[in-house]
Formats: sequence, structure tokens, C-alpha cells
Amino acid sequence: MLMASLNAGLITLVGYLSAHVLTCLVPAFFIAGAIAALLKTEVVLKYFGADAPKWLCYSVAATSGTILAVCSCTILPMFAGIEKKGAGIGPATAFLFSGPAINLLAIVLTARVLGLDIGIARAIAAVSMAVIIGLIMAAIFERRPQKCEISPGNAPAKVVDATTESHKGGQTERISVLFLALLIGVLLSATSQLEFSLKWTIVTAFIAAAAYVLARYFSSEEKSAFFSETWSLTKKIFPLLLVGTFITGMIGYFLPVEWVRTVFGTNSFLACFTASVVGALLYMPTLLEIPIVGTLFGYSTGVTAPGPALSLLLAGPSLSLPSMIVIMRVIGFKKGGVYISLVVTVSTLVGMLYGAIVGMSIE
Repeated sequence: MLMASLNAGLITLVGYLSAHVLTCLVPAFFIAGAIAALLKTEVVLKYFGADAPKWLCYSVAATSGTILAVCSCTILPMFAGIEKKGAGIGPATAFLFSGPAINLLAIVLTARVLGLDIGIARAIAAVSMAVIIGLIMAAIFERRPQKCEISPGNAPAKVVDATTESHKGGQTERISVLFLALLIGVLLSATSQLEFSLKWTIVTAFIAAAAYVLARYFSSEEKSAFFSETWSLTKKIFPLLLVGTFITGMIGYFLPVEWVRTVFGTNSFLACFTASVVGALLYMPTLLEIPIVGTLFGYSTGVTAPGPALSLLLAGPSLSLPSMIVIMRVIGFKKGGVYISLVVTVSTLVGMLYGAIVGMSIE
């Protein structure tokens, strides 16, 4: 049994590496490096800072996931990048939740495969949860207005901020945003469902354009800081993802799926809470949460009730055991623990509410 569980963990790890490293994680790490090293601190604080207008920062953070087809692990480097730049804990965690939870394609497929009602409920609940979780995190941990304080670990970004103002290439904020947009273009096209040759033609074009902008408009100091930050985040995050994914595969081997499916048959607190916890522990790649909920846990055949199904769709994509390990490494055990608890708790309550609404409409 031990060897079988180890084999299950290895299979999960190999599947994760083959499906996500090249198309998801590599672009995500470069995006994170660009945010940390090339993007002005003032730009990040304008949209994600603790002192930014709440309507602005939470609107941006809570809807950013609509354009990012990323999973709970791929969003982590970008989250680490904006957090390192001094983003407020509220907007940063709202962004962390919304990235994988509000993927536009996933919302559309949820509506098409599992039903329009639960698709709409997922979209509304995901945006609302991002704001609620962010506001609660801010209320708990932002006791006073925060200013961007560059720690010793952020030294490369500090050098870049100084050179950005004066280097002879005349680097502007607009060029930094353009470079970041090109990297995001690489991520979006690499994770798209386009035909193979067309997809990689577009990816190549984005990479070539990004390489040209980097070579043409950035100083040697900025390039060095960009690659240094990218490598630093990769070393910090990637090993933890490998370990966490392997452990998740082992947990999946021992998971009593049939028993869990019987628990999910009602819209009770126990059912929705169990669904949220199971979703938080399991690794659900982007878009695969739909067949997992519909087929593995039986929502499409009526085995799983609407409440637990929505709780799975909310907690599952936004958390996983690997991502939880990294989150607590990036923002600390206390903040990470509160964030994880909020995702599980709010997913449970939203699932119960949705189940009650569906139950009333049937009656």
C-alpha cells in the first residue's frame, strides 16, 4: 500500500510537471520577476497598496482572474511579486483568490457543462468572495497605513527604481507595462485551447516581442535585476510546489471517494464544509475542477447536492496543499493560516446559501 501511494504521488507529480511547468509556471515566474524588478513601486501601490482607494484596488484585484487562465499554483509567483513590492495584504489576497477562481473560460464551461444556474452562482460568488476575503484580511492585519518599505531582500528592485528615473535609455513606466503585458500574452496564449501550431506561433511571437523590448529599452542593471528576481522566486517557490504536489497525489490515493460522495448528498453545513476542506487539499488544475465535481463527485448525476458542488468549485481551484505551503512561506504562518481558513469558511457559507436558494426554488 505504501508503494502504491508513493507511485500515486509520483504519477501526480509527473502529470503536473508535464501539464503546467512549460505553459504555466515558466511564464508566471517571469511575470513575477518583471513585477518585482521592473515595475515601479508606485504603480503597484496605486492599484494594490494599503492606501489605495478601496473601490479601485478591490475592483482590480477581484476581477483580475477573468483574464488569467491560471491555477492555484501558477498564481503564486505573481502574488509573491506584488506582495514583495509592498501591496496591501487585503488587495494582494483578493488577487490571490481571484486569479484561479474567476477564470472566464472556467466560468463559461461551468455554465455549459454543469448548468447555467451554478455557472452564474460561481461567477458572482467568486468575485464577492475575493472582495470579502481581502477586506477581512485588511481589517485583521493592516492596523495602520502602510508605506512601501524595501527590505534587504528587495535590494534589486531598489536599484531598478533608482535607475528607472535616470538611465540614458529613457525608460518609462509605459515600457515596463508593455513588457509585462507581453509576458502575460505568453501566459494566456500558452494556456489557451487554440490549435497546436497556431498557439505556438502566437507564443513565439509574444516571446520575440518581449525579448526585443527587454534588449532594446532596459538597462543592463534592470535586466540583471529582472533575471535575479525571477530566479529568486523560482528557487523559493518551485521546490515547495513539487513536494506539495507529490503529497497531494498520495492523499488522493487514500481518499475514500465513495464515502465522500455520500456525504455530499445534502446542502448541510457538514456537507459544504467537507467539500470546502476536500477542495482545499486536492490539487485541481484549471478547468479540470469541472469534470472532477461533475463526474468524480457525481454532481451531474445528482449524487452531490448543489451546495457542496459550489463549495468545491470555489475552494478547489483557489487552494491546494502545494499552494498552502507556499502561501504560508510568502506571507507567514499567521496570515497564511487566516487566509486559508477564510477561503474554507466562506466557501462553506456560500455553498450553504446557494443550496438553500436552490432548495427554495425547487419547492
